Amino acid sequence: MSLYDLTVKDTQGNDVKLDEFRGKVLLIVNTATGCGFTPQYDGLEALYREYSAKGLEILDFPCNQFGGQAPGTEAEIVSFCKMKFGVSFRQFAKIEVNGENASPLFTLLKQAVPEEKVSGLKAKAAMKAISAISKTAVNPEDIKWNFTKFLVDREGNVVARFAPTDEPKAIEDKIKELL
Repeated sequence: MSLYDLTVKDTQGNDVKLDEFRGKVLLIVNTATGCGFTPQYDGLEALYREYSAKGLEILDFPCNQFGGQAPGTEAEIVSFCKMKFGVSFRQFAKIEVNGENASPLFTLLKQAVPEEKVSGLKAKAAMKAISAISKTAVNPEDIKWNFTKFLVDREGNVVARFAPTDEPKAIEDKIKELL
């Protein structure tokens, strides 16, 4: 199964075929509006504004599995993100990324790149603490927390997975390589 064979729900509950993004570089992120990493929306929006004309799409999937940090309806999440961070990239319906109700998209992403590489002592310490409190990350490939990022090339290949501690700016060079 290819990423392009999957269908997800938008914030209105409508089906969106991921085939719509064929030929684009994708940055797929599980997000939350009440998380310590929520300010990364600024960095994601900056990447989108800089590179969307060259073929970058950012796909935002709110997830409430980590500490209940994505409360509210899809409409409330969209409103918050637009008002606070000026988000203009695509946002989708809330999903689960781990467990028996995990989105098929995130199951595919995790299978393609089962581990995130964490570098730097501060980031490693943060991820160790996150892993200790994450109740839904029970398997090694599971997503540990909000703002895990997956980079997909123009052919639909998942080429990298980035930890929540990786700021969007830090992955800019990898995005530019694919564009």
